[in-house]
Amino acid sequence: MRIAGLLAALSLIAVSLGANPRAAEQADTVFINGNVYTVNERQPHAEAIAVKAGKIIFVGSNDDAKAYQGKNTRVVDLKGNTVVPGMTDSHYHLSGVGEREMTLNLEGIASLEEFLAKVKERVERAKPGEWITGRGWIESHWKPPVFPTRWDLDKVSPDNPVALGRADGHGVIVNSAALKLASVDKNTPSPFGGEIMKDKQTGEPNGMLLDAAQGLVRRHIPDSSRRDAEQAILLGVKRSIGLGWCEIQDAGGSYGDVSLMKKLYGEGKIKLRIYKAVHGPTPASAKLLNDGASVGEFDNRFTLRTIKVVSDGALGSKGAALLEKYSDYDTAGFLTHKEEELLPMFVEALKRGIQVETHAIGDRANRVILDLYEKAFNAVPPDQRKIRDPRWRVEHAQIVSSVDIPRFAKLGVIPSMQPSHAIGDLFFAPSRLGMKRLEGAYAWQSFIKSGSIIAGGSDAPVERGEPMIEFYAAVSRKSLSGFSGEGWHPEQAVSREQALKMFTIWAAYAAFEENVKGSIEVGKLADLTVLSADIMKIPEREILKTQCVMTVIGGEVVFQ
Repeated sequence: MRIAGLLAALSLIAVSLGANPRAAEQADTVFINGNVYTVNERQPHAEAIAVKAGKIIFVGSNDDAKAYQGKNTRVVDLKGNTVVPGMTDSHYHLSGVGEREMTLNLEGIASLEEFLAKVKERVERAKPGEWITGRGWIESHWKPPVFPTRWDLDKVSPDNPVALGRADGHGVIVNSAALKLASVDKNTPSPFGGEIMKDKQTGEPNGMLLDAAQGLVRRHIPDSSRRDAEQAILLGVKRSIGLGWCEIQDAGGSYGDVSLMKKLYGEGKIKLRIYKAVHGPTPASAKLLNDGASVGEFDNRFTLRTIKVVSDGALGSKGAALLEKYSDYDTAGFLTHKEEELLPMFVEALKRGIQVETHAIGDRANRVILDLYEKAFNAVPPDQRKIRDPRWRVEHAQIVSSVDIPRFAKLGVIPSMQPSHAIGDLFFAPSRLGMKRLEGAYAWQSFIKSGSIIAGGSDAPVERGEPMIEFYAAVSRKSLSGFSGEGWHPEQAVSREQALKMFTIWAAYAAFEENVKGSIEVGKLADLTVLSADIMKIPEREILKTQCVMTVIGGEVVFQ
């Protein structure tokens, strides 16, 4: 009996490693002639993959794959292209990506003059009194690199109210017409968790509103229709799949988003996998705590189990909460929530098995959130939690004190980081922070060496949201033009193997999905990203030229 058991065990191992079984089952699809990186240490490379009922049933050689080919099997020739596990963006704003395509897109604007010209062009097509909205501008490349003002906008839009979000989403520039509608003037105090920026000489609002202060104006912008909201989701899905993302982890939102997504899944209009969070503390987070998580709906396409908290602003708009003042501005940023608002929710989330992910960019915000997480963990020991290993996350973790980096691994907290932030911020972060604080800025390798895994994302539409830009940024730590500034710590770049894990198996782990996806192994979901070049070997600059040639989700070719 022991010998028979041993032989059976060896047979199972052989199948899992891709050996040709005696009687292979017929696959729905067999992918052949691929340069496959599996992210499976027991079998790092392969040529072929067989899929049945949405899952992988074989990984191995072209010759052995023939055993899985029956008369009804579709054979897909990958023609030597590189295959990696279906890539995941661990921090993405799906509706925001779609809305970027629907409103005034201000990405890539190189100067204030170009910015105003684009706004003027849109105003000239607007109806009287119609709001002009958009997003995507970044002033760091402008000369001088300063925020636009209400008076700049008034020159091109004296009558139509204007609200244009900075790319990071934590600041908006508005004109005088918008401020008037919102009744914001020099006597209006800044709300907690935000700032009405004002002219130093006159005390008048200069039009720049940070974080919570944005709501003073945004509440006056007419809501988009349900049809517009659906279109934004579908546009975001289409763009994501075309870039090679098989899953996005949607950082925040409402139950209105959830219902729309479920409707669109039910109508067969979404193939992309979505790991969804709702904002908290809000009625949505209270509902999630009450109703519990929804895991793996629509054939493992949709999961709702996470509360997204925002604890500070952004570095670019000078709202990130720092331990010491900015080097170029007389403030240390601000926190957007108080402990008494968050800790009870955190404790309840642990008891009910709900994951928490918290936006924290500045070193003060990161320390405060780690402290609050630790208080919650101490208040609810593992045997009183619905999930013993809660896998709570810190989104961004951009500026972290060196003494706090090891605390992430010690507490089991996952840093969810976006490599493209580092290569965009390198143009202004040194002046914002000074050289000393750069030691803990975008410190990917320090996190990994301390025992953390990093879930990789893009924060689209703050950044472009393209997997090859993120992969390149992670391994090069250089701008898209190849620039790296003084004190930018090239030693914090990651290896290509680490970068691939950030967007595959480590991202899966951050979503409790490492047993069903994140690597190309027998039994896992058949999610594949097929690329035009071997990103594990080509020169760094060539990574940016690499394109997605095929996206496979659940064995189905959803983009080619």
